[in-house]
Amino acid sequence: MTYLAIRNFPHYYEWLTTAGTQRTGKPVLVFLHGWGGSARYWVGTAQSLQDQFDCLLYDLRGFGRSQIPQADKERTRGTAAAIKYPSENPYGLDTYATDLLELLNQLNLERVYLQAHSLGTSIAAFFLNQWGDRVERVVLTCAGVFEYDPLAFAAFYRFGSQVVKFRPRWLYGLPGMDRLVMQRFLHRPIAPSDRQAFLEDYLLAENDAALGTLVDAVSQRATEVLPQQFSGLTMPTLLISGACDRIIPAQLGRNAAALNEAIDYAIINHVGHFPMLEDQPTYLEIVRSFLLV
Repeated sequence: MTYLAIRNFPHYYEWLTTAGTQRTGKPVLVFLHGWGGSARYWVGTAQSLQDQFDCLLYDLRGFGRSQIPQADKERTRGTAAAIKYPSENPYGLDTYATDLLELLNQLNLERVYLQAHSLGTSIAAFFLNQWGDRVERVVLTCAGVFEYDPLAFAAFYRFGSQVVKFRPRWLYGLPGMDRLVMQRFLHRPIAPSDRQAFLEDYLLAENDAALGTLVDAVSQRATEVLPQQFSGLTMPTLLISGACDRIIPAQLGRNAAALNEAIDYAIINHVGHFPMLEDQPTYLEIVRSFLLV
């Protein structure tokens, strides 16, 4: 496995191209995954687009294969102290956006295409408003803006903290656990291997990263800042919603798209929060028609 140290944090990354894991000189398409997952669920999409792009996949800090080394965990007693920076939330949207900038810089990528999902779309919005000159076109899948509701947010934090805390690894071996974890995310079935991969990533996610991103992405600050980030986009942008998405309902995607004339909006029927896995042919048709212009 290949890693880069991005601001003292090991980040897993990989290339998927027609030359295997080597760049071919085609335009670069970078993938951002969502909460609790990893770049693994983007592999099928990347493989389908590698004839036109050199695809770069990576795991966000604290998720998937981008984990704090065990020695650092023990030294800091499981806190985020090892990667804190002055006046910066180590698991805030801004931090992840800066991580992406550093990834591009270390790999000498001046200009790329960007494809993001769920939490990754919020990170992308922050990145694009600061370093939009680095991106040719962007696809945001299952993105949205929402209003602040103190009671609902407080309940969400309580529930989310319990979900993050109770993730023993033995859950991975329980029959049907992958279906149970994924049932709220999906409207149509996906391959068992994809369900198992997401379950494994969900159980592996660092506590600090899982909870920190939840708190920052679903917050009063997010309701105030994210609409500004979406309205500030200047590059061609495609926003795709799943008609049956219960995590980020399609109406929230419409709300985001309505903020900016640069955003094209598409909705895929009969899919939930993972349209790239639930209906890959339709998803790829929409993405290709936007990226390959």
